[in-house]
Amino acid sequence: METIVPKISVFPTGEENTAYAKYFSGKSWNAPLTSNKDLNVPMNNITFEPGCRNNWHKHTGGQILIAVGGAGYYQERGKQAVHMEPGTVIEIAPNVEHWHGAAPASWFSHIGIACNSQTNENIWLEPVTDEEYTEATRQ
Repeated sequence: METIVPKISVFPTGEENTAYAKYFSGKSWNAPLTSNKDLNVPMNNITFEPGCRNNWHKHTGGQILIAVGGAGYYQERGKQAVHMEPGTVIEIAPNVEHWHGAAPASWFSHIGIACNSQTNENIWLEPVTDEEYTEATRQ
């Protein structure tokens, strides 16, 4: 059964994010926004179905998230979750363990920008448990 993804931002939704599905609870879609490798600024619009979130992870070079549609959350390990809505910008320092994804009842899209892309590695960790997600999104 194919999921119909609503248009929640001006950016493309892209294709279902099957390459990284094992790191997500739920479905997501990925639309690369930049292609000029000489600029070294990879940017992707990631769209999450309601309740979808990625695993705990960290980026050795950091990351910037810009919310562009719907409602979602960002949480650093050991801190309160941050509610994200269009216009929210999150700056993530290198090696900070975190997760991000959609609110329980909302689709969510953000632009992810890989910082220091020449050396930045994404290190995937364990899934965010249902209990962690419920507590984080209770606000």
